[in-house]
Parts: sequence; C-alpha cells; structure tokens
Amino acid sequence: MTVQSLVDNAKKIVTDKYLCVNGRAGRAEFWQFVLAVFIVNFLLGIVDSVIGIRVLSGLFLLAILLPSLACTARRLHDIGKSGWLQLISLIPLFGVIILLVLCAKPGDEAANQYGASVK
Repeated sequence: MTVQSLVDNAKKIVTDKYLCVNGRAGRAEFWQFVLAVFIVNFLLGIVDSVIGIRVLSGLFLLAILLPSLACTARRLHDIGKSGWLQLISLIPLFGVIILLVLCAKPGDEAANQYGASVK
C-alpha cells in the first residue's frame, strides 16, 4: 500500500462520510484514516518549520476534527459501543489509552444495533 493510496482512502472517507456518525467503520478504514492524517500532519509540520510559523498543521487539524470524531464514532459502533464513549479520552493519560484499546478491538461479526457487519 502506497502513501498515495492511503491519502486517497482518507480523502474518500472525509468526503463521503464527512459528518456521518451512523453505521460502522472497520479497523482497516479507521486505521488507514488515522495513518493518512498522521502522514499529512507530519508533512505539513515540516512545511511549517521551513516557513517558520505553525499555521498549516494547525489549520489541517482543525479541518479534520469533525471527520475524525465521526470516524471514531463509527469505529466504536463496530464494536457495539456508543460514539459518545469518545469522551473517555478526556480523562488524562488513561482515557486515550482506553480509547485506543477499544479502537483496536475486532468488530462484531454479526449485525448490531448500529448496522450490518462491515466484514
């Protein structure tokens, strides 16, 4: 998988499901999105350091905030949890770790209250 295909997949997720919190997102969709956001933010950080001000990466993170929340909500739906469980990340240190562990769990094989399985 190339960097370009990761960015294309993330762009598709953002454009097709910008604020869609309904449904489910499999592990592959979620982690490809996270990786693409990380890579783009890293590259924008390099550009920011070259030009001397940190504006591009900050604007990018602000623009990607709502799609990130929506994608994480759909990922939590895939394991049968409410998207509101993202608020657990507000607990210092442990909240983010718990959320990462939840997002790494395999999704439900069968349909759940949030829709059919994405597998």
